[in-house]
Amino acid sequence: MYKTVLTAGGVRKYLSQARIVAFDFETAPNEQYRNDDKAALDPHRAHIVGISFSKSEGDAIYVPIAHKVGKNAAPLSEIWDWLAANLFGNRDIIKVAHNLAFESAFLYAGGIVIQEPVYDTISAAQLTLKGRHEFRSLADSGLKTLAAELFDAEMPTFSAVTVGQHFDELNPADVKAVDYACSDADYTLRLYHLLNGWFDKWLPNHRIITERMESPTAVYCGLMKYNGLLADAEQMRTQGERCEAERQRVRDEIAFIIGDVNIGENASTAAFKKYLFEDLGLPVLKTTAKYQEAADDETLVLLAEWCGQNRPDLVPLFKYVQEYRRWGKIQSTYIDGYGKHINPATGRIHADLMPLATETGRFAARRPNLQNMPRAGADDVGVRNFFIAPEGKVLLSLDFSQIELRVGAFYCRDEKMMDTYRIGGDIHDQTATVIFGAGKHDKEHRTIAKNVNFGTFYGLFPRGLQRTLKFKAGVGKSLEDCEQIISNLKAGYPKLNAWQETTKLEAKSARYTETSLGRRRYLPDITSQDWGKQSFAERCALNTPIQGTAADILKLALGRILKGLPERPWLLPLLQIHDELVFELPESKVDEATAFIKQCMEAQPFTEFDIPVVADASAGAKFGEMKELEVKVL
Repeated sequence: MYKTVLTAGGVRKYLSQARIVAFDFETAPNEQYRNDDKAALDPHRAHIVGISFSKSEGDAIYVPIAHKVGKNAAPLSEIWDWLAANLFGNRDIIKVAHNLAFESAFLYAGGIVIQEPVYDTISAAQLTLKGRHEFRSLADSGLKTLAAELFDAEMPTFSAVTVGQHFDELNPADVKAVDYACSDADYTLRLYHLLNGWFDKWLPNHRIITERMESPTAVYCGLMKYNGLLADAEQMRTQGERCEAERQRVRDEIAFIIGDVNIGENASTAAFKKYLFEDLGLPVLKTTAKYQEAADDETLVLLAEWCGQNRPDLVPLFKYVQEYRRWGKIQSTYIDGYGKHINPATGRIHADLMPLATETGRFAARRPNLQNMPRAGADDVGVRNFFIAPEGKVLLSLDFSQIELRVGAFYCRDEKMMDTYRIGGDIHDQTATVIFGAGKHDKEHRTIAKNVNFGTFYGLFPRGLQRTLKFKAGVGKSLEDCEQIISNLKAGYPKLNAWQETTKLEAKSARYTETSLGRRRYLPDITSQDWGKQSFAERCALNTPIQGTAADILKLALGRILKGLPERPWLLPLLQIHDELVFELPESKVDEATAFIKQCMEAQPFTEFDIPVVADASAGAKFGEMKELEVKVL
């Protein structure tokens, strides 16, 4: 039964005895944004129109908050105060929503940080199988899609109910409006029970992951999206002009060498390839998947080396082309690409953070992809300096130190690795010693050790190491040298190789791999007769436990931080990038915030994990100019 409730007493009566409550918001744009596309989805340009609640299957209420026609519930302040204290802040009631990040962002706009226990059915759906070996994607997990697939129910659509109007222009007494709003909460609650039943039967650990990690993480994502990163639009414009000038300069240098050959925006046109491989007669050193001549960055490095021996007059061409591409990427990805997502209401970029977009459980981002932001000092224009703190505030970053390597040491149980972390040693220096022997190690030794460390747990082969060193680190080593490096590594870390072989065998037997907390990834190709497919699956068997467990550790930390935010309303989560969390806060609160966040991040993630976890802190007015902090004990 669906009905409208218009009084605070009616809301209390319906919810007071419930232990599990599904809820859903209807929203509409604020007056100045009524004509903006999708403004109703942005809590900076929209408001909550009404809330639906469901506590049992087939039963729900709709509480109209801000309809322009008809009667709204009253008194609103009493209703909101009761909901904040007795529902959204209640640690004894399970709050269920489909796309909890959306609901949490709108609650946060009203000063409410929803507290555990929470349950996000859109996250839960992505942790269930849609086929024998394939988990549902975000695109497979819409509420109406799932209702049709799992309940054979056709839910009313927004367009059919609103007929071109905003939701606040509907009368809350209208049956269609009430049915639309209430069905969202009703089917969300039905999903909660159905998905948990599936988990309990087939993948119990995924229920725990949903409840303990992914649902609190969804709330945290809503907070990050709401806060966003303040963009320095003037700095972006200045660097955009610089980019265009540099691109033109380099384009002129290229034209001086090759004439009027059309190189396009990325120097990868068919005309440019024809010039290289037909007109100049350069050798084809690499091909694409379709067996055509490649002209990617790796190919350019190889061609430059070949020309160094055979056509030295052409070496500058490849330097200019790489520079041209570099400036082009900065312009398209970081200046134009980021700039178009600056919110006109806030001057900030509010990216979508997607915690289940990768098979390992690592975050991804879109609109824009802030996950691909270069580290400070790693690009020509200082992309991170596009993001700043408002006057009187600072940005604070807490970054897990070598979390994947620590997880790798935990898995392989090699005494040298574990002892290095337990005494606060330098793992790269330790690996350099394993590879090259004791003594003082030069920059090249440390560079090799660092690249070996970050690839070794994933089944690094000599040729792969050679390519990594050449194209990522700029270190040239023969195949024989790389074979010796890996041989020394296996001898120096004997349990590493044993763990790798055992893990691959277990994955072949089970046809899947898991993290320590049970996040599963199916690997049907691990028994394939195709060597390429099998080899890739074996690498996934090795990297998923490590990358996935590192992701789990970070998400557990987000849950701890979330619990402390109501007492720290001045601490604003902004971004998760790689192993780093970024916040905005008053300058006077840096010490307090750093101590709190470090405590949340460095806590033992789960009982079996016996390697110290370390988070390094830095702060500054610009994201690209953060200074390392010495943490004070409070």
